[in-house]
Amino acid sequence: MAWGKIPKKKPEPQRIRLKKNDIVEVIAGKDKGKTGKILKVLRDKNQVVVEKINLIKRHTRPSPTTGQGGIVEKEAPLQVSKVMLVCPKCTKTSRFRLTVTADGKKARVCGKCKELIDG
Repeated sequence: MAWGKIPKKKPEPQRIRLKKNDIVEVIAGKDKGKTGKILKVLRDKNQVVVEKINLIKRHTRPSPTTGQGGIVEKEAPLQVSKVMLVCPKCTKTSRFRLTVTADGKKARVCGKCKELIDG
């Protein structure tokens, strides 16, 4: 039996129906209740990066490309289950459904006001 490190199991990728530039609200954790725009969706890790949410401090050293070093605040990824989409029409967080529109394209529909979210 080998006595090395045990490799971490990768999370099983879920179907993330959130997209870049969606407005979401944090429903759990230290930033609960805050809203922000999605900057990046990390589908393989089931995570999203939200603007001005889950800020961490990075200590950077000076280099020719970055210039002066120091403490930089940046957004860290957040588990996708901790955020919920905000409907642009009714401005409430709600679940949403995927439906097929008249022209045959998939679109997201708000669960509360039944309005199209995109397209």
